[in-house]
Amino acid sequence: MSKTDKLKARQPRGFVDRGPADVAATERMLSVIRESFSLYGFDPVETPFVEYTDALGKFLPDQDRPNEGVFSFQDDDEQWLSLRYDLTAPLARYVAENFDALPKPYRSYRAGYVFRNEKPGPGRFRQFMQFDADIVGSGTVAADAEICMLAADTMERLGIKRGDYVVKVNNRKVLDGVMDAAGIDQAARLAVLRAIDKADKFPLAEVGKLLGEGRKDESGDFTKGAGLTSVQADTILRYLELGQKLAELGKSTAADGARAAELSAEAVAELGKLVESAENGRSGIEELEQIRKLVTAAGYLGRIIIDPSVVRGLEYYTGPVYEVELTFPVTNEDGQVVRFGSVAGGGRYDGLVGRFRPEPVPATGFSIGVSRLYSALKAVKSPIVDQKAELPLVVVTAMDNKSPEFMPGYQAMVSQLRQAKDEDGKPLLRADLYLGSSGFNAQMKYADRRGAVCAVIQGSSERDAGTVVIKDLILGAELAAAGREVKDSAEHKARQAEAQFSLPAAELVEGVKKVLLRHARACPDHPRLP
Repeated sequence: MSKTDKLKARQPRGFVDRGPADVAATERMLSVIRESFSLYGFDPVETPFVEYTDALGKFLPDQDRPNEGVFSFQDDDEQWLSLRYDLTAPLARYVAENFDALPKPYRSYRAGYVFRNEKPGPGRFRQFMQFDADIVGSGTVAADAEICMLAADTMERLGIKRGDYVVKVNNRKVLDGVMDAAGIDQAARLAVLRAIDKADKFPLAEVGKLLGEGRKDESGDFTKGAGLTSVQADTILRYLELGQKLAELGKSTAADGARAAELSAEAVAELGKLVESAENGRSGIEELEQIRKLVTAAGYLGRIIIDPSVVRGLEYYTGPVYEVELTFPVTNEDGQVVRFGSVAGGGRYDGLVGRFRPEPVPATGFSIGVSRLYSALKAVKSPIVDQKAELPLVVVTAMDNKSPEFMPGYQAMVSQLRQAKDEDGKPLLRADLYLGSSGFNAQMKYADRRGAVCAVIQGSSERDAGTVVIKDLILGAELAAAGREVKDSAEHKARQAEAQFSLPAAELVEGVKKVLLRHARACPDHPRLP
């Protein structure tokens, strides 16, 4: 192909690539979450990336129709399929399809990528990972309290200190009661929920625009509002003001269990006044009071608080809803000190599984935003994401790589290294055999770029003598950076002998162990060491 015909390598908007460090750190994080969920008796299940579009339902946060907010296509029998936009709707389908074979209540967890066909922006991607835990088949709010306690324990297992997070709980029945009291009809309620869900992103004045005629953002895009009257909008805004007031108090006293208990009781009482004329609102208040008593008895109050500012944008929530918010300050790219915000959330969705079944099936659960939580763990320098590579890397060079008859010898050396064990019988290192066609200098650059601790070298003279050369790349880099006066010293010359030495080929593994041990003792936090 000519240069003009070459394809342009470009990444689709809203999608990201991840390098080896991010992948390894994410896997460690997922492992801790799995362990935490497993301790609560949850079992894993995996559902496909693709579902029938009608099985997903009309539940996308910012869209009325699934085909507007999801990636959809038709298969060969003209059935519409969509990439899943969360992990909850596929779970509902799975439970309904396997209902008789599953124990009830059914505790499960799932991790995987989900996809949103929405406008991408800073920190907003079209593909991202979630990790969910759900209890299906239990209608008691004790299940909701259990999910909230699981969320709290998982944060601490991941390295987020008590007081640096809070699990906030509200109830959609309470919000429904507020809307009943305000006389808001059903047709407008989804738009109201979406507007309220923006209260943690926009000032209340901007939320008021979304409750009314609509709002134009900085880019000029216009979002149609809920069309409420000024009186109706004022009722919702008063509710949000109460929520924000108590939320701020809750953040400042999250580590104070006694004060948090007072705030939770205060929140429940204030909410009761707003919804005293609505039966469903009163029911929601009773459920919040039960959750408050349960988490208090279990010793979680302060970590879990009642907060009326929690809404959750998804339409399918029917009862308690909750969010995990990180309360520690961080400095953003503009140098501003801000709060990290929500990294997980969920709630009760009693109608979702029942769409597939003749009987109602209660359910509750929560979802962790893995990418956002990963960023938070980096901000607090959690050891889970701050760990170095699991094993150090050694590169075996191929000095005679243009002569195929010598490759078996190089392959034998790299095999020996891969079979090397530490004193506990575990693998000692990772070994990479250079398989390119470049010469020695390029191979050294390759080993350095890979972050190798050392390189193994055997040319024709070493092969004839039955020896190998081990080049310590860490020490070599240190010596290369030394000043002229240091390079003339006897100590420097002695260290040069340590940085590159020859030994019998039969002692290859021992020689590499010597280099690894040298740096493990002298510099245990070096980025090339485990």
